[in-house]
Amino acid sequence: MSEFRQHIALEGKGLTLGYLHQKTRKLILEDLDFRLFKGELTCLLGPNGVGKSTLIKAILGQINPWKGEILLEDEPIQNFNTENLAKQISVVLTDPVFPGNMTVGQLVALGRTPHTGWTGKLSSTDREIVEKALSDTKIAYLRDERLSEISDGQRQKAMIARALAQDGQLIILDEPTAHLDLVNRFEIMQLLREIAATKAKSVLVVTHDLDIAVETADRFWLMNCGTPVVSGKPEDLIISGAINLLLPGEKYRFSLERGKMEFEIQDSKFEFSGPQELVFWVKKAMDKAGIGKISELIQVTHRPFSIRYKDLEFAQISDFVSFLKR
Repeated sequence: MSEFRQHIALEGKGLTLGYLHQKTRKLILEDLDFRLFKGELTCLLGPNGVGKSTLIKAILGQINPWKGEILLEDEPIQNFNTENLAKQISVVLTDPVFPGNMTVGQLVALGRTPHTGWTGKLSSTDREIVEKALSDTKIAYLRDERLSEISDGQRQKAMIARALAQDGQLIILDEPTAHLDLVNRFEIMQLLREIAATKAKSVLVVTHDLDIAVETADRFWLMNCGTPVVSGKPEDLIISGAINLLLPGEKYRFSLERGKMEFEIQDSKFEFSGPQELVFWVKKAMDKAGIGKISELIQVTHRPFSIRYKDLEFAQISDFVSFLKR
């Protein structure tokens, strides 16, 4: 689907951001343009200190742009008061602080706070929305469990359920997969993708988890010092080479074949025969071991796996590498 047919939930135009520090203006970001689309999971990636947090604060209306504007549903962010903005934007922080004796159900119910008024009393509609959020995040079975007694992954899903119960059009998450194991990292990001697609939400995730972002995001925003925000489908940015904006110097590269960041090995020279998926791992182990050049053919076979080199045969890569390093 082309961008002009998609619904733009959030847009930045000519945005310049900074802070006033001891009467001195400190420029952080300059002349940014970006669009966040409804129904998409967008990942914001960039090195530490590049201004990601400053951009998020501007989107949340916490700092005013020096130049340009941010539009939420075609309306300048500054036109929303705190209460109305809370109804439009949900936020999940990296390390939220909640009482350990609070239950999952109570936490998710907090998402309705912008809608309940000063009484905080949930209506039947509010309770239905809370139950739906628990169901949609697949944690209804944890409703009565205390936050101190569940896993980090379950707690993160509860935070996402709270944001979903808030029922805004935009959900912003800061490093939602931090401190989680590999399976939970995939589950959380896949859950966010589902929410964006099925609930027509705009989901913006600030993350350093490039590998999982590639697998799950509909769109990337790439930030680096002194450059505009580069936006596009991850696959387009990988093919064009723009993804390498995230990588420092020439020591690393993003592999088109493997879809992940790798060390750039310049001096290695090996001649292989055999299945490419097995050759890749043998070569990687040799690269890491600092084995730079071998003129003889290395033959790799599988079922069973073996490496033939000269008149020798090895059943494990570790044995082959140890032999070469002698």
